[in-house]
Amino acid sequence: MVRRIGVLMGGLSAEREVSLRSGRAVCAALESRGYEVVPIDADRDVARTIRETGIELAFIALHGPLGEDGVVQGLLELLGIPYTGSGVLASALAMDKIVTKKMLAHAGLPVPEFREVEAGDAGGVRAAVAELGLPVVVKPPAQGSSLGVYIVDREEDVGLRIAGAAAYGGPRVLVEKFIAGPELTAAVLGNREPWVLPLIEIVSATGKYDYESKYTPGLSEHLIPPRVPREVQERVSDLALRAYLALGCRGFARVDLIVPGDEAYILEVNTIPGLTDVSLFPDAARAAGMSFADLVERLVLLAQER
Repeated sequence: MVRRIGVLMGGLSAEREVSLRSGRAVCAALESRGYEVVPIDADRDVARTIRETGIELAFIALHGPLGEDGVVQGLLELLGIPYTGSGVLASALAMDKIVTKKMLAHAGLPVPEFREVEAGDAGGVRAAVAELGLPVVVKPPAQGSSLGVYIVDREEDVGLRIAGAAAYGGPRVLVEKFIAGPELTAAVLGNREPWVLPLIEIVSATGKYDYESKYTPGLSEHLIPPRVPREVQERVSDLALRAYLALGCRGFARVDLIVPGDEAYILEVNTIPGLTDVSLFPDAARAAGMSFADLVERLVLLAQER
C-alpha cells in the first residue's frame, strides 16, 4: 500500500498559481487520510527532487505546458514511479486543442468548425474569417484556465487577438466558429471502465467564463443538474465518455461542451482539471456523494490500479 506521496505542483507554465492552489488542497486532503505527503514544486530540478524524496507515487496537480502535456508523465515513467491521471500519449494529445479536435473529429465526434492559423499570416486570418464567419473564438492550442482566449466579432480585431493568443506559446493558434448556448462540463472518472459524474452547467456573472470568472469566488455559478432536457444531458454524458476513451485518458479528465438547442459540441478535454476550492471537478464529485478527500484518494487508488 502506497503511503509516501509526492504532490507535484507549481511548475513553469502560465497556470502556476492555479496549480499551487490545486496542489495545496490535494496535500491537505491526503494528509487528512493519513498519507505521508511531500509537496514538490516542479521546477527544472524536479527530476533530482523526486529521486531525493523517495516518493512511492506522484500526484500530479500541474496545469499547462511541462505538466499536463506528457513531459512530467514521461519523466515519471523513466523513474518508475506511478502517477495520477493520464499517460504520456493521452496527455500530449489532449493538451494540444488543435490535435484534440482532429482526433475527435476522426472518431466521429462533434466539434465546432475550426481552422489552424499562424500569427502574422494575414492571408490565413482572412481565409479563416471568410470560411467560419463572425464571431470566432481565438485560443492558444496548449493552455488551460481560459488564458489567451478571445471571442472576436470584428474582422479587424482578429489578427490582434491571434497575436495575443500566440503569446501563450504560439505561433500556431486555434480559430474556432463561435457557437452560442449553455456551456456544460462532464467530469469523467476511471481507467478502463470510466463513468461520468453529474453534469454541471456553467453560468458566469460576467457573461464569459474567462480566467477571472473561473477563479474569483462569486463570479460564476455551477448548476447541478444543468438546465437542459434530460435527453440532452444523456447525449452530453455519452459524448464526454466517448471523447475520454478516444484519447485514451485514464484516472480522470474534464470534458467541456457547448450545447445549442438539442445539439452538443465538444470544446476540449482537460486531463488534469483544477482541484481548487472553486473548481468544477470537485463540485461534480460532491454531487455524486464524494467529499474532496474521497475524490483525491480515489485518484490515488486509480493510479495504483493503472
